[in-house]
Amino acid sequence: MMAEPEGRPVVRASARYVRASPRKVRLVADQVRGLPIDDARALLRFSPKAAARDVGKLIDSAAANAENNHDLVADDMRITEIYVDAGPTLRRWRARARGRATRIDRRTSHLSVALTPIDEE
Repeated sequence: MMAEPEGRPVVRASARYVRASPRKVRLVADQVRGLPIDDARALLRFSPKAAARDVGKLIDSAAANAENNHDLVADDMRITEIYVDAGPTLRRWRARARGRATRIDRRTSHLSVALTPIDEE
């Protein structure tokens, strides 16, 4: 667990080699950035994007880390940062007309999320 400059705890979780394009996952990550955990879960549950399931599992993992490893209440947490980096690309080949082949790129993503407690003001 790391601490922000204000002294609040930061709980992190990451998912690597997720079989989804980073461009598509970033669309979902941008929607939940800065939201409380409950609002993010509700938004992801009804999102039509396939990447919403992977992002939801990552947020659930970070919430479980907060409860089990740091004795924090997961429902009182907020997503302070979430970012998506490109992972390795799997290269596949597809047969085309006249004996040719075209490359198909199967992209992967590395996801990271950081949660902090919501300020009680």
